[in-house]
Amino acid sequence: MRHDHLITSKQLSRGAIETVLDYAAEIDADPSAVADRHADTLLGLLFFEPSTRTKMSFETAMKRLGGDVVDMGSVDSSSVKKGETLADTVRVIEGYADGLVLRHPKQGAATMASEFVDVPLVNAGDGAGHHPTQTMLDLYTIRENAGLDDLTIGIMGDLKYGRTVHSLAYALTNFDAQQHFISPESLQLPREVVYDLHQQQDGTGIKEHDSLEEVLPSLDVLYVTRIQRERFPDENEYQKVAGEYQIDADTLAAANDELTVLHPLPRVDEIAPEIDETHHAAYFEQAHNGVPVRMALLDLLLSDDKRIGGDSDE
Repeated sequence: MRHDHLITSKQLSRGAIETVLDYAAEIDADPSAVADRHADTLLGLLFFEPSTRTKMSFETAMKRLGGDVVDMGSVDSSSVKKGETLADTVRVIEGYADGLVLRHPKQGAATMASEFVDVPLVNAGDGAGHHPTQTMLDLYTIRENAGLDDLTIGIMGDLKYGRTVHSLAYALTNFDAQQHFISPESLQLPREVVYDLHQQQDGTGIKEHDSLEEVLPSLDVLYVTRIQRERFPDENEYQKVAGEYQIDADTLAAANDELTVLHPLPRVDEIAPEIDETHHAAYFEQAHNGVPVRMALLDLLLSDDKRIGGDSDE
């Protein structure tokens, strides 16, 4: 898959997803088998927004493959502060690296940037758009805990601005999954996303709710997201919904005993710390899975002898 880009999970077929997840499982079982796959390979990190898990797991993944990273650093210490365009920034940094990882606050930035470079570019989140590598580690964790077919999943919280939600919802249409979207009316999925999902699943696997209680007993997985203050154009609108849709031990009393609770992190107060010690909690496992999954993705993107399988829809 040399010189391809990963911009959105809409690109990926079921076959492509399973190729990545299967390879990630192999790496997870024996990381030493790929320890020198990318000696002398450099990955460029361009993060225009704060990040802990995504940035560190990409850096860890590249180093565990035998390579290294070059980091643009903070926006305030880069030429972006002087007015340099994103197009110029990526064209310069592709001269220093064999692949690029980009996070940017503007939706569509990764698509635009990919048009200016010839090395593989991975979207690590573009505003309220997409976050496909988070989706891959989400799918990996779901597969390990509940399976991806005959799955009933609830996705709750900020569905309007949540890029992890958008990417995951699109990817799950490749599987036999019933998706329940739970949010206040003001944070429902964008209508264009709902339309796309109905088109891909004939409307049979998509339902929207304003309450968790009515669907909780039927769920195999509950995917919780935080209300993203930084995405709201109006602080007053944020305050109206801040603190809604929290779960604690009392909430989960009505849940399926095998329920798996996931969260892309960071959390604020939407999952009570008391949940951490229950058998439902898998969000720290989910975060740890970012390393083998991103190792698999980087190896597939940067290697001439490997490729992501399956047909692409875009």
